[in-house]
Amino acid sequence: MIMNAKKAIVVILETALRIIVLLIIISFVYKTGLKAYDFGYRIFAERPMTLGVGRDVIVTIPEDKNAKQVGDLLKQRGLIRDANLFFCQELLSAYHGKIKPGTYTLNTGMTAVQMMEVMSPADDEEGEEEEPKAKEEAPVTKEEPEEEELTDNVFDAVSGESD
Repeated sequence: MIMNAKKAIVVILETALRIIVLLIIISFVYKTGLKAYDFGYRIFAERPMTLGVGRDVIVTIPEDKNAKQVGDLLKQRGLIRDANLFFCQELLSAYHGKIKPGTYTLNTGMTAVQMMEVMSPADDEEGEEEEPKAKEEAPVTKEEPEEEELTDNVFDAVSGESD
């Protein structure tokens, strides 16, 4: 009888311990999932540091800085919240690898993509290939349908009929 009671207590304690460990694992996975979702969402929807006008900050990007180091610099200057987030945004943006060294005036009201756009000036050679040409042609105007034709089209659309 005492042996059965000891076995029952051991089984109950083992079961309770397994449930506690399972709850800890579930809690960890849930919290990690929330953090991962938040980070992924912020990659594409991060707000600027300040809404509205913001303040101008002059930033100098030295030679041989990668996106992570630029993110660290922008975080130190108060332009972004998270350098790792900036690194991922740059990696997934059209400006990947295009940030040039130089001195830039950035604003706390700018998003990370807008900052990357400023820090990735287009090469002069690319811009000189196509010069805008003045068009001497008359502007193209869309002809308006006659009133009778317009009425028929509206009737057909409402009734579901077609020609």
